[in-house]
Amino acid sequence: MRTVTAIAVAVMLVLAGCSQAPGTDTTTGPNATTQGTQATAAPGDGAAVVHPPDPDSDVLGWENGVWYNETINVTRSDGLNDSEMDAVVNRAMARVEKIRQLEFEKKVPVKIVSRSEFKKNQQSQKTPPKRRTFDNVKYEALMMVGESTDSIAVQNRNTGSSVGGYYSPKKESIVIISNNESAPKMNEITLAQELFHALQDQKYNLSKFDQRTREDHNAVDGIVEGDGNYVDYLYEQRCKNAWKGTCLLPQNEGDGGGGGDLANIGPYLLKFQPYSDGPPFVKSVRQNGGWQAVNDLYQDPPASTEQVIHPKKYGTDAPADVSIRDTTSNGWQRLEPKGRPNYAKVGEAGIMSMFTYPTYESQGKTQIIPFDKFVNRKNGEPAKFDPLNYRSEPSAGWDGDRIAVYTNGRAAANETGYVFKTKWDSRKDARQFVDTYERLLQYRDAKRVDGRANTWKIPPKNGFNDAFYVQQKGDTVVIVNAPSVGDLSDVHAGAAPKQ
Repeated sequence: MRTVTAIAVAVMLVLAGCSQAPGTDTTTGPNATTQGTQATAAPGDGAAVVHPPDPDSDVLGWENGVWYNETINVTRSDGLNDSEMDAVVNRAMARVEKIRQLEFEKKVPVKIVSRSEFKKNQQSQKTPPKRRTFDNVKYEALMMVGESTDSIAVQNRNTGSSVGGYYSPKKESIVIISNNESAPKMNEITLAQELFHALQDQKYNLSKFDQRTREDHNAVDGIVEGDGNYVDYLYEQRCKNAWKGTCLLPQNEGDGGGGGDLANIGPYLLKFQPYSDGPPFVKSVRQNGGWQAVNDLYQDPPASTEQVIHPKKYGTDAPADVSIRDTTSNGWQRLEPKGRPNYAKVGEAGIMSMFTYPTYESQGKTQIIPFDKFVNRKNGEPAKFDPLNYRSEPSAGWDGDRIAVYTNGRAAANETGYVFKTKWDSRKDARQFVDTYERLLQYRDAKRVDGRANTWKIPPKNGFNDAFYVQQKGDTVVIVNAPSVGDLSDVHAGAAPKQ
């Protein structure tokens, strides 16, 4: 049985790019123009190049003089030069069009950068202090990042290690990360996904979506990344079959994949949710209404991660509008990051990731959510199409949430407070969440505070050394956090009442 870390790295590679050696079988040209013309060898290294006649006008499956299933003269073993890269990009655009039945409006520039340069750029990004504090507390509330840890630095390191490429809507261009910037070997699946994101942007304007909170981001990514990874899956299937022998796929983990060095898998698990649940969500929509039904999702994207995790809830179960009223005292004030909402939302995906994280951190010794119920396996490996299962009984009744962050000028460095409010489908669901959350507190060595109702304290020398008040009223749960038991009622009036 593979270790928890090995499974985590395998899941990371699903996001960064697939690992599959190219085949050597034949490929055929478009039926409408080739009359059965066949290429009898793989591209490059002296192989025959088959170029069917160009169409009279632009058609699906043909881009910039290249058909989706013609051979191209590319020698991958020594890396791609400029002309080879151009040919690979053009054919990948044609292939994306053919699969997704959408036409590119213009060509997309593709730039190659080294992994080391990309990591350096990620680590050098500057974040305003209030936003950094806010983000730190968000992941502290999910029990993933301790109060003295820089969560932005953690996420930047995760991104630098795991991302194989990205599309920039602002620049309308693609960056591919390669271990060899001057002669990249290219992962065609990674290229195809970023080209598809460019196609999405050309057709649906990706910048129009409100993704200011993590929950909003993941919900919209249920269609953006879900559609992209579904296209990737179909692309790879054709590489193995109809296009066998012509796809440029990695022959080892160093060819165009991630660096394999996550700083903290907790934030990664939360961000990964739409990459795992999005493809089956999009597939189910396509099966019911074809690609047009998928296209329609861009006008009415999922409103929550719950709707992506449970496709039957899309369009029928809108999330509750949760609000938090400030009732602070003694110098505690709500943090207002400039240009951002003064609250966080993490959704059902956040709750599930919070309860799953201890399994990874403890290497399976503490499993609040059993590991085998979280990882979907095929032949002993994480399934490429839907590797992780974000459904669980303690998180499935989620209906809405908000996190408010509080600071105090008199508090010590890194000492903050927060109110984490969740709403559930029923009193029973809320109770199940509370019971599971208390198991999470116990995992952090928390002890009940004598003489205080529903109050816990995590001891010193623990990254989450704080006091907690957990209150359930019907279908609503409020968690209050502060540096000490005495601070709890100052962060939120009425917290930790004496018994």
